[in-house]
Amino acid sequence: MTHAAVLAAVSEPMRWRILELLARGDATASALAGHVPISRQAVIKHLLVLDRCGLVSRRRVGNEMRYTAHPEHLAATAAWMAQAAGDWDRRLAALKLLAEGTADRR
Repeated sequence: MTHAAVLAAVSEPMRWRILELLARGDATASALAGHVPISRQAVIKHLLVLDRCGLVSRRRVGNEMRYTAHPEHLAATAAWMAQAAGDWDRRLAALKLLAEGTADRR
């Protein structure tokens, strides 16, 4: 899982909706398709993208393929983004102090 892959996956509204549905519990592609305006095949394509970046996993139960959400991977990306935002805030504050110090000396 890379943070870029997670961000790319959840930037698509239908994949985000599928994750929201899976947050309620495991489901099959057919069950998910009953809650979204796309075909079962399209749901499966979205699930494969989510699976590749670690946001969902799949397991066979009898004849069904059941999908499970893994929000911890999304939380890890959110934490990474918060850390990056904090780093940028510190850099911008230092730049502001530098700029203000230079302006005061003129």
